[in-house]
Amino acid sequence: MSEVWNPGAAGPVDDLVNRIHLRIEAFAEKNGKQAVVEVELRDGPSTVVRSITAEPGSGFLTLSPHGDDDEEWIVPVAAVHRITLRAAEEREPFGFSLPD
Repeated sequence: MSEVWNPGAAGPVDDLVNRIHLRIEAFAEKNGKQAVVEVELRDGPSTVVRSITAEPGSGFLTLSPHGDDDEEWIVPVAAVHRITLRAAEEREPFGFSLPD
């Protein structure tokens, strides 16, 4: 029987993404501003994202970069090197959309 390749995910992706969302929400509340979320990938680009979802699963998640509503990145969890949170500036058009 063949095994499904799971690229570096130790646990459920849903739980990881939910915990990231909770951390973003707590950061935004603490700073009284909307959070800007930047994701840096190993051996790849970093980008400010408007959302992170646990789809499609199986060790992958989806990043939606700011600036292009027609683009999504599906990446293995192990490809994420760092997630940086910072408070949005007054005139900054970026922000993170938490799920309802």
